[in-house]
Amino acid sequence: MPLLRIRLLALAPIAVVSALAHAADPSACSKLSDDRARLACYDAVFRHDAGAQNEQPAATSQASVADATQADDSRSLLGERWSRYDDLPGHPLLVRLHNTNYLVLRHSDRTNDSPVSPSHPASGAQRDIQRDELKFQVSFKARLWASDDRRYATWLGYTQQSNWQALNGARSRPFRESDYQPELMFVVQPNVALAGGFRWELLNLGLTHQSNGLSDPGSRSWNRVYAQFGFEHPDVVGGRFAVLVRPWLRLSERADKDDNPDITDYLGHGDVTLLWRHGKQLLTLGGRLNARTGKGALQLEWSAPATGPFRHYLQAFTGYGESLIDYNFRQTVFGAGFSLNEAF
Repeated sequence: MPLLRIRLLALAPIAVVSALAHAADPSACSKLSDDRARLACYDAVFRHDAGAQNEQPAATSQASVADATQADDSRSLLGERWSRYDDLPGHPLLVRLHNTNYLVLRHSDRTNDSPVSPSHPASGAQRDIQRDELKFQVSFKARLWASDDRRYATWLGYTQQSNWQALNGARSRPFRESDYQPELMFVVQPNVALAGGFRWELLNLGLTHQSNGLSDPGSRSWNRVYAQFGFEHPDVVGGRFAVLVRPWLRLSERADKDDNPDITDYLGHGDVTLLWRHGKQLLTLGGRLNARTGKGALQLEWSAPATGPFRHYLQAFTGYGESLIDYNFRQTVFGAGFSLNEAF
């Protein structure tokens, strides 16, 4: 390589820097005689200009992300769960997760070895049931119709809860109980301000059937209609708070078809759920009580992000009706595992 060319290449970076320092436009680069230095100068100038032009939009974009995050934090819990903010004009059909989808390892303080009801007295057979088992729930809902503003909608829901004796090898690991619950719901989202900072966010009118799909004497089922009212406050002890109140009415059945005529004595005539979300953690307390019989149940749930779509999930239950076969059996249950969604 000629000595002159070597010297030019060595001086090229200095020339590029000098050109950039004085370049208000690309014409400064044309004064460079070396082809590589001139090309580097042009590249640097146009990159510099592009960076200056993009500096303000980048800041604007970051501000937009912050605004969007703040907007998400201000959204109604119940509105999110019932798709108020879905931007799907003209497309009402939508499938979403419904009640909590979870898998837990469950421990009960006692087992129901001989389930009974007034219609199905004890058969004398004893089941070999272990107190530790896996419990999981699968639940989803489909929106069949919605008004243009999504204030009114019709949903079809399905929930299945199963108790699996996965550790009971002596009995070939059977499914002890599976409860199936389809429901039809008409949902209104009033979004009305109330006293004390609360807002009325939800009215859910539903028709639901629940059964365990077993033959006699293990068959259990009932039908009911309900009205669920949801109220929400944006700031209670640093978190968003919601109250769900759901009275229900059992639909009567023929005496010879009723597997559990006293089910409301134990499951009551409605339930109340309290929700508190702080950051990404959710704490839920649900309860029901028949004031006449003094029987009911409490369930406490906690969840927080784990990995990917999964959440850490803890569940504690005490009372009657942890599953349908146990509607008249009292027990205390603890479970730990993972969930896929918050639900209410």
